[in-house]
Amino acid sequence: MSDSTQQVAQILIEALPYIQRFHGKTIVIKYGGNAMIDDALKESFARDVVMMKAVGMNPVVVHGGGPQISGTLERVGKTTEFIDGLRVTDSETMEVVEMVLGGLVNKEIVKLINSHGGKAVGLSGKDGDMIRARKISSGKADVDYGHVGEVVSINPGLVKTLEAERFIPVIAPIGAGEDGDSYNINADSVAGALASKLQAEKLVLMTNTSGVLDKQGALLTGLDAGQISALKKDGTIQGGMMPKVDCALDSVLNGVKTSHIIDGRVNHALLLEVLTDKGVGTLIRG
Repeated sequence: MSDSTQQVAQILIEALPYIQRFHGKTIVIKYGGNAMIDDALKESFARDVVMMKAVGMNPVVVHGGGPQISGTLERVGKTTEFIDGLRVTDSETMEVVEMVLGGLVNKEIVKLINSHGGKAVGLSGKDGDMIRARKISSGKADVDYGHVGEVVSINPGLVKTLEAERFIPVIAPIGAGEDGDSYNINADSVAGALASKLQAEKLVLMTNTSGVLDKQGALLTGLDAGQISALKKDGTIQGGMMPKVDCALDSVLNGVKTSHIIDGRVNHALLLEVLTDKGVGTLIRG
């Protein structure tokens, strides 16, 4: 028997206990970054999700789409303004956001998953009254973010029904407010809130970095709440990684078994994180 054949067998043996452990468990995945743009990575992601479902896991996908929104706004001649890292979203911009996130991006992901043998169903948070939202306040009288929202509540009924019928939910992070308006919500936040509500086995946040890095640029493969607090205080965790770590930690403090911040630039990052001993990112526990 060749070395390559033995290597394949070893990989399958390594994956077996993880397949057994996570059979029937819900894994919420925030899909974004390069993995949504690079064609090879898109195919890799779709295969991973189908594979997870095929071996008995219940993947739930929440996706972003910032670059796609910016590109569409540019094509229609709409100027994009950011304040405090948030896209100012007036009514006209919100129409584009819904069209891009709930339509173009969502349906492309569904098509990719289905093309590899999955049964994906595309949704926005407005479907089935899944995500109730409220407008984010800047706290400043002269700053209005418009239709930028935060999660108020999650109704997981539709997701649970789809899981039971062997479908893969693919969710755009748009919620409805008590005022009847639509709100664009950060996809990490939606994924975290949904994972907590579903009491998921895992929350996986796909990023454009290797994970959480120390001050020398080395990957920190595992962190708990105490270590995260110390790393924030000494400035190791800062900038754009701060809200991702907060989201991941908040999820595990609210019932999710483990959260993972993984490198979405790696082919088959999902399978490597879920089904192998080493993984490709940072695992966060409470």
